[in-house]
Amino acid sequence: MYDMSTAFNKFYRKKVVLPATVQNDLRDKKKLNIKRLKDGLLEYNQEKGTDYKISEERVQGSMAMHTIVQNDEKDYDIDVAIVFEKDNLNGLGPMATRNMVADALKRKTKQFNAEPEVKTSCVRIKYEEGYHIDFAVYRRYKENEEDAEYKYEHAGVEWSERGIRALEDWFGNEIKEKGKDLRKVIRFSKMFCKSHESWVNMPSGLIQTVLCDEQLTDDVRIDELFYSTMKQISSRLENSVEVNAPVDNDRPLVTRDSDRTKMTNWKNRLSKKLEELNVLFDNECTYSQAIAAWGTFFNHSYWDELANASISESFSICKSVTFLDTEEYIDEMYDIDERYDVIIDCKVKGNGFTLMPIVEFLNKYAFRFGKFIPHHFSVTAKIAYTTAPSYDKVLWKVRNVGEEAEKRNDIRGQILDRGSAITENTLFEGDHYIECYLIKNNVCIAIGHVQVPIGIS
Repeated sequence: MYDMSTAFNKFYRKKVVLPATVQNDLRDKKKLNIKRLKDGLLEYNQEKGTDYKISEERVQGSMAMHTIVQNDEKDYDIDVAIVFEKDNLNGLGPMATRNMVADALKRKTKQFNAEPEVKTSCVRIKYEEGYHIDFAVYRRYKENEEDAEYKYEHAGVEWSERGIRALEDWFGNEIKEKGKDLRKVIRFSKMFCKSHESWVNMPSGLIQTVLCDEQLTDDVRIDELFYSTMKQISSRLENSVEVNAPVDNDRPLVTRDSDRTKMTNWKNRLSKKLEELNVLFDNECTYSQAIAAWGTFFNHSYWDELANASISESFSICKSVTFLDTEEYIDEMYDIDERYDVIIDCKVKGNGFTLMPIVEFLNKYAFRFGKFIPHHFSVTAKIAYTTAPSYDKVLWKVRNVGEEAEKRNDIRGQILDRGSAITENTLFEGDHYIECYLIKNNVCIAIGHVQVPIGIS
């Protein structure tokens, strides 16, 4: 098979993985809407004379498993589990509980174009720009008072027992066993399903995750690994489109006619596109042919850009700046279980300005500098707040972004143990950022992010 592993890895990092800024935006939207729900519940309780309280909330799905991919429509889904105590609901049924959650949200989301939607398995909030948040509703209880663990039930058509962390725990174990390339294959699969504008009714990310895991091959090169796994999935779908969850007593994931339509679409479209990759196995296959084949498969502008660079016969002609890609990624270094929040206290000083929070500086003074921090300012960052009860260490990432960073060959992005606080200087223009990672038992349990936009002084 023609070797396109280098191009594949660049495609993955630049066009498939969600940028840190967008990931942070999703975290902020999650926090904001959980607060809206809690505030709405207070108002609901005052009006109705009830006392409903959220006992637990946690991110689920692709955000929790770090398998979200980029897409032009910004149709990113954020799955959040909202848990009530069973006794607190006083016998409220699953539909009535979802309606109560929707009512509470309506009170604090009147600025949205559409009201919260009560669906069979969740309550959905839609953002105009494409985001949507699905609140999956649960109740918990202990069979015996002395039990250490809760049992959870999901509010679907009926209350049904569901392991609230079971899926993420399963996925974490699969990553440990099969390697972190599993996550890459899943992301590539999702990108394939999303990349053709005319394609509708494709299978859920969960179904793709389960089948990518089930059919993952042992190829080493990433382009070969993805191709062979897709071939395995294609053959598997020819035999059966039924898929079961790897948790929750193997509950079926393909239950409706619409689900089977999605699976059939996936089977047919995947089979056809895989055939168009046959040129990769031709001994006479050229670089240009390989680009064209993968470009047809993914239908993404990245491959057009690569083709244009190939025509120019030199990347240096199309891209005058070359730089070392020194960036490191936390999901390739540690298992991720992002169950806690962490907020970075970031302050700036310089040019006569005393030390102040970066947000305050940008809001009050940065208009003088075009909403940027000038050159030669000092930036300090430390942990301001975290919900994590304990952690073993703090890691930091400082990433320089933009043309100037690339021109200087100084994008940085290494993940380093630098203690509890760091200090940086603003040297050149760009929309830079700082991230911190809390590590507990060799697992990343929280991620904090802050933008550091630097302009011309």
